[in-house]
Amino acid sequence: MGFKALAGSGLSASLDGEVIEGGSNKYISQKYDIPAEFAAKITALSDEGKTPLLFAKGGKFIGIIAVADTIKSDSAAAIQELKGMGLNVYMLTGDNERTAGAIGRQAGVDRVIAGVLPDGKSKKIAQLKKQGRVIMVGDGINDAPALTTADTGIAIGAGADVAIDAADIVVMKNRLTDVSAAIRLGRATIRNIHENLFWAFIYNAVCIPLAIGLYGIEMKPAYGAAAMAMSSFCVCMNALRLNLVRIHDSSHDKKIKTKITKTEEKAMTKTLKIEGMMCEHCEARVKKTLEAIDGIETAAPDHNANTAVITLSKDVPVDTIKAAIEAQDYKFVGEE
Repeated sequence: MGFKALAGSGLSASLDGEVIEGGSNKYISQKYDIPAEFAAKITALSDEGKTPLLFAKGGKFIGIIAVADTIKSDSAAAIQELKGMGLNVYMLTGDNERTAGAIGRQAGVDRVIAGVLPDGKSKKIAQLKKQGRVIMVGDGINDAPALTTADTGIAIGAGADVAIDAADIVVMKNRLTDVSAAIRLGRATIRNIHENLFWAFIYNAVCIPLAIGLYGIEMKPAYGAAAMAMSSFCVCMNALRLNLVRIHDSSHDKKIKTKITKTEEKAMTKTLKIEGMMCEHCEARVKKTLEAIDGIETAAPDHNANTAVITLSKDVPVDTIKAAIEAQDYKFVGEE
């Protein structure tokens, strides 16, 4: 009875008069005291790329269940192909920072944006669009708004129907290397269109002046008809060359110029030195405090390293950050 689902946080229900809750580390640790031995276990599980789910009953913490998504066998190869094209590869996930970081390192992505609630993915995509064109790849229900927000949405064929409906492109086979293949086919198609426009215009540019006798040469109607037929023949034959494109061959990939520079990327992320954090509960407290500041999108505190990595959407004065942290009785040392 009294069942509630909190998007991106957890679940709550009552049984025989006792409240039973389960959910993310952030959600449960803010409401219950987590024993030190379990806090260490949570950290270890997260570092292994697993997502700890915490449970409590009757006002007391009772245990952990860890779940993990296995990385597809072709994920790392697909990401390397995308990076070889000059694309910046981001992983956008609702998992905690430690788990997401572990998975991101295995996959080889450029940057991990973790702790994103289901309704926040489209906002992140909108922010990235300010820096350049964005391709979103997803397969879940929560990915649908982000797929429509991106310049190009690509859905995995084995994903949710709503994601498939929201996407611009659907990869029918359940493999990520088809994403890079779709990009190669798209590039080849655009190149082919440009070539066809050239042939169409060059015939007109040469033959129309001849047809009106501009050069003192009179063109017979039969020659004009033959020239038009040859123009159509060249365009059609050139278009059929798309059948010869080897979309899974990465040997001829050319890097594109990206608008996201190293300076801009560095400016979006900062590492803060914070002393006084002792456990996961402290991390959750600092994270909540930092993310409440306007301009800080995500925060990933680490009590072992005495740091917090923050992602910014705009400049935030250091004094504002310092005041917020020290108001929680932690010491702000500065930026790395």
